[in-house]
Amino acid sequence: MGFFDKLTGTKRPEAGVAPRPAEELRTALLGLNRPDVPYVISDGAAHGADLVAEWRIDEPAWQTFFIGSQLTHAVRIRMRLAEDVTEVCAVEESWEVTRVGNPPRLRTSAAYARGAGRTVSRRYTLHRGESGRLEATESFSFDSAQLTAPLRNTTLESGWTWRGVIFGKL
Repeated sequence: MGFFDKLTGTKRPEAGVAPRPAEELRTALLGLNRPDVPYVISDGAAHGADLVAEWRIDEPAWQTFFIGSQLTHAVRIRMRLAEDVTEVCAVEESWEVTRVGNPPRLRTSAAYARGAGRTVSRRYTLHRGESGRLEATESFSFDSAQLTAPLRNTTLESGWTWRGVIFGKL
């Protein structure tokens, strides 16, 4: 792995893993959709991509989770399946968001970023343990890798390369 691959988050499959057909990979990526995950993967034609993965920040069932995470960035990963080289080219985009009003709704700012990034949010509760000493217990955890890791791992298990795109077109 070269420096540029590390910078873009590019990962290659294990040696000897035969690439599956593009339609099987597409089906496997769409198969990551479940009601219990904080993201949704869908057709990306409207965004100039084959597939798009996004946080479910606007869905009523997930608003409590994202309000609790104090998430400050909305993330979208646009993916193109390059069959000729068996690569999933992925562009990670993020926008700053704030919650306003009651009930809260999202407002996006002009801040936009492109490229791999990671947001981690943890909340701890302090309490006295059995010994009488203060102890911290994690009461909430959020990691943006919950979106990227399943996409990347499914791609690698299918024998394809996960290539992060920072510059140029998808």
